[in-house]
Amino acid sequence: MKNFKYLSILFVAVTLFSCSSDSDSTPENPIDEISGLTKIQELSNDNHIIELYSETGKLTQGYNQISLRIKDKNTNTYITNASLNWMPIMNMATMQHSCPKSLIEKVSGKQTLYDGTIVFQMAQNDKDFWELKINYTINAVDYTVTAPISVFASEKRTVNSFTGTDGVRYILAYIAPKSPKIGLNNMTVGLYKMQDMMTFSAVDNFKVKIDPRMPSMGNHSSPNNTDLTQSIAQGFYNGNLSLTMTGYWKINLQLLNASGDVLKGEEFTPENTSSSLFFEIEF
Repeated sequence: MKNFKYLSILFVAVTLFSCSSDSDSTPENPIDEISGLTKIQELSNDNHIIELYSETGKLTQGYNQISLRIKDKNTNTYITNASLNWMPIMNMATMQHSCPKSLIEKVSGKQTLYDGTIVFQMAQNDKDFWELKINYTINAVDYTVTAPISVFASEKRTVNSFTGTDGVRYILAYIAPKSPKIGLNNMTVGLYKMQDMMTFSAVDNFKVKIDPRMPSMGNHSSPNNTDLTQSIAQGFYNGNLSLTMTGYWKINLQLLNASGDVLKGEEFTPENTSSSLFFEIEF
C-alpha cells in the first residue's frame, strides 16, 4: 500500500509538470517566446495590441534589433500567421523623414515572434519626435496602427549621417561587437544611402577603412586591423577590430566607393589626429 501511495503521488506530479510544460509553449501563453527580451512599449488599435521588444527594453539612436508580437484583443491570444511591414517617421517642425529599416520576418523556431531592424540616425528632442506605423495582414484582412515611440540618444557615437563628396546622403551604423574584448573583434557595420526622404537602401561594393585610437593614451593604435568589406550584396560590412586594452577607443573611419575614391573621412596623421567620420566604444 505504501508503494502504491508513492507511485500515485509521482504520477500526479509528472502529470502536472507535463500539463504545465505543454501550456507554456502554446500561442495563448508563449512564455518561452520572449526569453531574454524586455518590452519596449505597446501599440494598439481597435483589434490588436502590438508589443515591441528588445534586449535592452528601449530604442536608441543607431542600430536597433526589434521583436514584435500581435495580441488579439477579443481572444487574448497571440497571432501566428501575420505578415507585417513598418515605416518609422521622424516628425520635425518643417519636414518628415524616415530611416533605414529591414523587412519584418517570423523568428525561426518561434510561433508568435517576428523581428526586424531599424537604424535611427537621430534621437528625439523637445520638438522632434519619432512615430512608428505598422501595416499588417491576418487571414487576408489588412490592419494598421501608428503611435509615437521614444528614441533616446546614444551615449557614444554609433551612427553617422553625412553627405559624401559625390553628393549622396549616407548613413553608417555600428552593429558589432556588442561586447568588445581585448584582442581581435569581428566588427560589423551597416551602410545605407538615402534615395528620398522616406526610402533608404543598402550600399554595395564600398569599403570602410578603420583606424582605432586611444585619445587618452597618446592616440596609439593597434595591430592587425582589417578594413570592412561586403561578402554578399545588400549585406553588412565586416572586418577585424583590434583592441589592445580596456578603455575609451575612437574608431576613425574613411568611406571609399567602388573606385577607391574617399567619400568621407580623413587619414590619421601627426597633424590630423581625428577623422570627421568615426565611432566610439568604451569597455
